[in-house]
Amino acid sequence: MPQVVSFGAHIADALGWPFTAVPPGQQLAFLEKIKFTVAGTAAAPSVNLAKLGVEVATVGRIGDDSIGEFVRTTMEGYGVNTEHLVVDPQLQTSSSLLPIREDGSRPALHVIGANAGLNEDDVPWDVVAQAQVFHLGGAFILPGVDGEPMERILKRVKELGLTTTMDFLMSPRPDAQDLVGPALQYIDYLMPNIEEAGWLVGTEDRAEIVRWLHDAGAKCTVLTMGEEGVSLAPSGEPETVLPTYAVDVVDTTGCGDAFTSGFISGLISGLTLTGAAERGLACGSLVATGLGSDAGIIDLEQVEKFRNTQPRSTN
Repeated sequence: MPQVVSFGAHIADALGWPFTAVPPGQQLAFLEKIKFTVAGTAAAPSVNLAKLGVEVATVGRIGDDSIGEFVRTTMEGYGVNTEHLVVDPQLQTSSSLLPIREDGSRPALHVIGANAGLNEDDVPWDVVAQAQVFHLGGAFILPGVDGEPMERILKRVKELGLTTTMDFLMSPRPDAQDLVGPALQYIDYLMPNIEEAGWLVGTEDRAEIVRWLHDAGAKCTVLTMGEEGVSLAPSGEPETVLPTYAVDVVDTTGCGDAFTSGFISGLISGLTLTGAAERGLACGSLVATGLGSDAGIIDLEQVEKFRNTQPRSTN
């Protein structure tokens, strides 16, 4: 049985690099690379957890299409348990077009697709009951889960005794606090990026963001901050900021998901909070060195060597 159940967004990404501008009219522009990867805040952590040697079951929805088959077979190739991927008979597999700029940043064009059909009836409770960690990835793009269903799911997960983690996939929206606020009391480790956390709370002040999330019930905030590292703050304790690792960035796609996988792997391994976050930072930094969510990470031995030898960023 899996150690981790990763529930939520499953996406296929089509990435092009390096992107400079959309050519006018029907003119042609050339790229050096185009790549297709499995992505999404539930699927990408599942792939990286499997690379790190963690037994993981991924739970979500894909379409009855070739893109969904790509998502399933690719994940299975990495050793992810895909038995609980539901094939949606009507909606296409969720997909994104990502033109990657030379600095690693990118806009995103997205189809929600089958992620919109995911609901609480899709949770395999017999599998969840035997796992150690339940990760919910994709709050705000899961309309069948956001709000009251999310609260019910996470309440039941905690009653089963699991550790809970959550990540977002959001843009600013006025109902954000209503959608996730009531569920935060059941979250042990809340790990959105700092921009998303600010959109939720309604401020760019990190101390205020952390305070609001703790007041809402999150037991520990783990806010990824790009090149500035990660903010760790257990409720009632001072914040610690850990620097990231110095790397040449190719693409930032999937760095947060890679952090999630490293962090969860560290928790399962019995690392301290700081140790788990440093493993997460190592995973995120490695993914940034290549194109797509599946870049950089080979296995746990490689990640640990990187974590112990790679210079830290001075930003």
